[in-house]
Amino acid sequence: MNNGFVDMVPALRALANPHRAQIMDWLLDPLAHFPPQRDGCRLKDGVCVGFITDKTGLSQPTVTSHMKALEAAGLVTSKKIKNWVFYKADAGQLQALSAGFDQGARAQS
Repeated sequence: MNNGFVDMVPALRALANPHRAQIMDWLLDPLAHFPPQRDGCRLKDGVCVGFITDKTGLSQPTVTSHMKALEAAGLVTSKKIKNWVFYKADAGQLQALSAGFDQGARAQS
């Protein structure tokens, strides 16, 4: 069942936090915003939570909480490599959000 904007509420709630919105912006272009990693490809595997923590200046538990909120909203996927968790923007979910806004805008035209 497609409820338009109602289906988008979890993602919009997650993005309403400025820190999470900033992290998502960085994850959309990880090569521009994060240094090379010893393990994992920034594009294929995602960005190590340690690099996200360093860039935000927040504590590791706070960043982990933000990343879990983004993951629960379907905006990122996670992958464990060795002892680290890597996060990657979920392009499909972001495209679905974009399509929902496009559809809503067309309905008003």
